[in-house]
This record gives sequence, structure tokens and C-alpha cells, in this order.
Amino acid sequence: MIADQIGFAERFSDDHGRSGDSPALGGDRAALRVVDIRKSLGDTQILKGVTLAAETGRITGIIGPNGAGKSTLLNVIAGLMKPDTGSILIGDRDLTLLSMRNRARLGMVRTFQLSRELGSLTVLENLLVAPLGQSGERVINAFLGRRRIGQEERASASRARQLLHKVGLWKLADAPARSLSGGQKKLLELSRALMLDPKIILLDEPAAGVSPPLRHDIAHLIQDLRAEGRTLLIVEHDMDMVARLCDQVYVLAEGANLASGPFAQVVSDARVIQAYLGGVA
Repeated sequence: MIADQIGFAERFSDDHGRSGDSPALGGDRAALRVVDIRKSLGDTQILKGVTLAAETGRITGIIGPNGAGKSTLLNVIAGLMKPDTGSILIGDRDLTLLSMRNRARLGMVRTFQLSRELGSLTVLENLLVAPLGQSGERVINAFLGRRRIGQEERASASRARQLLHKVGLWKLADAPARSLSGGQKKLLELSRALMLDPKIILLDEPAAGVSPPLRHDIAHLIQDLRAEGRTLLIVEHDMDMVARLCDQVYVLAEGANLASGPFAQVVSDARVIQAYLGGVA
């Protein structure tokens, strides 16, 4: 599988030519900055000073062989894990010590490689429970803020309906979420994240286990989100998707930065090819 990916990468590079050195990311264009992140689990150091930046309104990819630390890095960025050292920043705001919920309040959300739908709820209900800080969550508001609660519920229902139409799931709005296919569950999870109207979206292998038609739908949705000005950071093994979607790619190997730049540049880097092919042996 890895060899097949490298073969595709080499063909892509031949077709598109080798890019020059990519400009450094940062400054005003960087919506998200990850600075010198280190993380150990037990006695094993998983991340060894990883640094990257995701530009506003761009799609940034993270690739690397198995065991490179990609999912751990995404967990740290999302707030599921605390780094041992280093910083996570949105603009000038340091999020490193904030919970995942508080990061979501600031506009950062993530999806998971294995979808985490609420299977006993309907597709529509999965979206309606997503918004944070709804007035109806507080008991006192049930008595004093009924009008506000009603307004919020109508707004959420309208937003959910729009999103389900957008991803082609409206016809399944009343179906149990557990009945969806793997690809449909990915679309549902992304739609649920979009209920929070995020600025930054972290995607963990959005194409994993998805049929080709739905993979195309997911890729199209990701491109639409970029067109809306949202910032996306994607961990993905599907090199075809990375090549076609990502504006900038970071390659990790053994928990550290190995290369970065446009896709055609990084996949023609001898160090990257060796990192992937070395994983076969």
C-alpha cells in the first residue's frame, strides 16, 4: 500500500513539475500555529518538537508513514491531549491549556477517523445537539427564557436542515444515525461539526473506509469549506486526496518534521520517499 502511494506521488510530481522552496508560513496569514510540540506516552516520545502553521482559508495536509505521530499531533491540537512542551495558537491567543470544549467556543472543531455519531438518535437529532451554550441547557431558562429557547431551537433546526441538504443526507433526517453507511457517517460528523460554524476544522482521515462516490462528495464538501474562507488541517493517508485538496503539506516521520511544501515538492524529496519505503521493511 505504501509503495503504491509513493508510486502515485512520483507520477504526480512528474506531471506537475518540481516546485521550488515554499514560503515560510506564519504572520498574519496563519490562522493556526503549532510551535515545538513534544509529547511522550510512558517512556516513548511520540512527538519531538513538531512545528507547523495552517494558513487562513487554505487546506493544510499532514502525511507520514504509520507511527509518525500524526493522530497524536491532531489530538494535541484539538485539546484531547496536553503536550509536554510547546504551544498551540489561534492568531495571538494561546490555546495550549484550554479544553476541547473551550477551543470549540473559539472556532476550532475536529472530526475523527472512526465516526462518533450518536447511534440511537436520528440524523437530524445528531445535529441539533451539537451547538454549545444553548439556553435550554440551563434549568432556570426553561422558566424564564422560553422565547429565547424557541428562537435558538428554530435557528438550529434551520441550520441543520441546510447542512443536511448540502451533504445529501436530508432524505435520511429521520433515520437512526447507526443505520448510515461509513461514508454517510463521515458526512454526518462533519455536518455536526459545522453546526458550530467553526473557523478551523481538523479532519482525521476523512476518506478512510469510504466508497469512491462518497469520497468524491467529501472532497467536494472540503473544497466548498475552503471557498467559504474556513481553514482546514487534514491528516490523511489517501495520497490522491491530499494531492488534489491540499495547498500545503507537512510530512512527519518518527514524531518530527521531515519536509513541508506543495505536494509535488514534498513527494519528490528523497527523505520522504525513504521514510515511506523504509516503513515497508
